[in-house]
Amino acid sequence: MNEVNQQASAGSGGDTAKVVVAIVLVFAGIAGYYVLSAQPDWQRWLAMVAGLVLAAGVFLSSQTGRNFGQFFLDSRVELRKVVWPGREQAIKTTAVVFGFMAVAGAFFWVLDLFLAWATKLLTGQGG
Repeated sequence: MNEVNQQASAGSGGDTAKVVVAIVLVFAGIAGYYVLSAQPDWQRWLAMVAGLVLAAGVFLSSQTGRNFGQFFLDSRVELRKVVWPGREQAIKTTAVVFGFMAVAGAFFWVLDLFLAWATKLLTGQGG
């Protein structure tokens, strides 16, 4: 399905209503957890999980939810195409990142010392 068709069908009133109902069900599940504060914990958690599961079902039945599901599946396909670095390259990249962080940390430490010294010199205050 191309993007023009997806955008046209995703904006219908029924789909918007389904998304709103899904959001209301999420809030209802959370509210149920707190309303049932006198009940055992398993009942409170069951109310919350039921609200979340119902919300997911309603959301996934909307065009927006189906588009999200298709995006998730397409993402997994693209993830399989990624060429992951080998162990040696990953270690080298990690070392470069840690080295840069050490240099940046030292730079900002020296900058902080200089600014503290300049503030004390100009205002007579500070440590």
